[in-house]
Amino acid sequence: MGYTEKKIRGEQVYSGVIVKVELDDAELVDGTVVKREVVMHPGGVGILPVDADGTAYMVRQFRYPFSKELLEIPAGKLERGEDPKLCAVRELGEETGFTAGRLVDLGVTYASPGISDETLHLYLALDLTAGEQHLDEDEFLGVEKWPLEELYAMVLRGEIRDGKTEIAVMKAREILRNGG
Repeated sequence: MGYTEKKIRGEQVYSGVIVKVELDDAELVDGTVVKREVVMHPGGVGILPVDADGTAYMVRQFRYPFSKELLEIPAGKLERGEDPKLCAVRELGEETGFTAGRLVDLGVTYASPGISDETLHLYLALDLTAGEQHLDEDEFLGVEKWPLEELYAMVLRGEIRDGKTEIAVMKAREILRNGG
């Protein structure tokens, strides 16, 4: 169809530790000019580690914007120019201590496309080898074991609300049910 919007001008209005925010003027297809706020984010990865018996390893951590702990897949922020697969290997080791014999690409998802350019690369980690967790100094989380089928049911019941986790659990379950 052609419902594009053209950026006319933009101004960075905030630069933080992780994100930058731009306030843009954009022209719509009918010529109307509107304001667009865009949160610029370097992107990230999410990894769902699952062992041979269908046990998944999740992390529970406090999420400040929601003032509560969430059950999520291990995840982390991409460094500028970092290969997503290498970031996934790093984050899996840091948060869980695991290394994966095999990483299955679950695809890319846009975290919140109405306001942010954050892109998340999702992976299924298989053939796991346990090791030592080595968290960042400002990172506090616990690793929990869950049957993948229970996580799937929790997603369907709305008990897991983190989007990257929902997508990874749904895709991983389907892949593993079909021979992985």
